[in-house]
Formats: sequence, C-alpha cells, structure tokens
Amino acid sequence: MDLTIIENVQRHGWHVVMVPEDDIGPGFAYTIGLVHTHSAPELAMFGLDIHVMHRILNRLGEKAATGAVLADGQKHPDVVDSHQVAFRQVDLRWYRTFFGQAIGFYRRPPFPMLQVAWPGADDRFHWDEQADGRHRESQPQLWLAPGEHPVGIWTTEL
Repeated sequence: MDLTIIENVQRHGWHVVMVPEDDIGPGFAYTIGLVHTHSAPELAMFGLDIHVMHRILNRLGEKAATGAVLADGQKHPDVVDSHQVAFRQVDLRWYRTFFGQAIGFYRRPPFPMLQVAWPGADDRFHWDEQADGRHRESQPQLWLAPGEHPVGIWTTEL
C-alpha cells in the first residue's frame, strides 16, 4: 500500500484512502499528498459512499492543484450535487484514530487536515442544531477535542 500511495502522489499529486463502512462504523476517505505536492491541506470526508467521497476529494484536490485556497471556515459551492461543502480544521488528537496512513507518509503529524462537511437535504450542516438527527450523526465533529465530541459511533474507537 505504501508504494501505491507514493506512486499516486508522484503521478497525480495526491492519493485518496478509502475506508469502507464496517461493523465499527461508517466509511470515510481522506487524501495524502496535497500538502507535499501543492502545499494545500489534506482533506477528509465521512458518512457518504466511499466512491462518492473519492470523487469529491479528487474534485477538491484538482481545485487545490490549480491554486484554489482551501481553509478552515470556508464554504465551496457546487461540490456535492450542486450543494456547498464546508471546511473545518481537524484537531490533531484525532489523527491517530483516523489518518494512520497519512501519518506513515509524512512520518508524523502535524500536517494540516480539513474535514469536508456536506449538508443534509435541507442544506444544514451536521453541527446545526436544526439539522436532522440522522444527519448530525452521519459525520464526526473532528474540529472538537475528542473529550468534547458527543459520544456516539465516531468516538467508539477512543
């Protein structure tokens, strides 16, 4: 796997790791190589089909490769079925739980990682109190410290 990551970073500028849904929890995906190749933050998504997240992360990687700035607190339109996504800076204390292959590539944190949050059908993000309960649980809130994160499927590995 390490060789595949290195080859993809050399060939395409980044690699997308896809972690399928399993008995432990929902699937997620994240990039490796955007920091190395484009000085852009790595990106992570949670709670959608891993192949959909792969396409979205590649789309956002292409934006970063052409010079788009991706930063904490930003929203980007027309990313998920003409809906916007929002970027939130991931707290370093989550890295070992979710991003082991990126740690292996970079040899150690810190490297910047943004969570790419997607809205529900009502265009509300999962941290919004008015968001549907199922949508609120579909994605973690990795900008929070692990001890501050609501207990649920995303904290079982802690």
